[in-house]
Amino acid sequence: MKETFLGVDVSSSTYEQLNKQIFDDIRQNRQSMIVAINPEKILKAQDDPDLMELLNKADYQIPDGVGVLFASRLNKGGIQNRITGIDMFLTLCEQAALYGKSVFLYGAKPGVAEQAKERLLERYPNLKVAGVLDGYIKDEAYIKQTINEANPDILFVALGSPAQEYWMIDNMKDLNVNIFQGVGGSFDVISGRIKRAPAPVQKVGLEWLYRLVLEPWRFKRQSKLPGFLYKVWQDKKSR
Repeated sequence: MKETFLGVDVSSSTYEQLNKQIFDDIRQNRQSMIVAINPEKILKAQDDPDLMELLNKADYQIPDGVGVLFASRLNKGGIQNRITGIDMFLTLCEQAALYGKSVFLYGAKPGVAEQAKERLLERYPNLKVAGVLDGYIKDEAYIKQTINEANPDILFVALGSPAQEYWMIDNMKDLNVNIFQGVGGSFDVISGRIKRAPAPVQKVGLEWLYRLVLEPWRFKRQSKLPGFLYKVWQDKKSR
């Protein structure tokens, strides 16, 4: 189940539906890729056909951005809730611990993935973390060999967007991994290096405002939301 905004597909599935589909992929030994979609990525894809093609190649495009919810409502769509990249990441770790599946953390600055691993094991003691690698290692052959030797079911890639999406699509066929998810700065948050918005703020969809207060430089990025919704509205009228 997907909706399309300015040419970019977005999944309208719930967490429960996504979990079932993703773990079915693991059981059936299928490869699939998860990408987080927000208004900024959709707008960037308007001027970058390669990026649009890349995003639409993903199996699961999760609605990570309150602007995507607004766009869905504008189009009378069915996307009811945000599914943030970090929440999908944590949900998959929780389910992996429950079903005995393993995960691998690749990306971020040296030491961050290791710290994230420690925090994840505190939260999910039964989680199998097959390995970690930082994102500053440049030897691609070594990276792929290390991941393949670890043989994880799920690979989380934290290289920033869209670098992580390009890396996944370019390398997934060479890796013995079923599920790939680009997770941006999630390792920094899980490790405790960056503080996430309090749960009540997340619940009402104002995490973007919390981050804007802490990181004012994000204003330029956040200011694109009205333009995005206007383009979605124009696109709706033209159809």
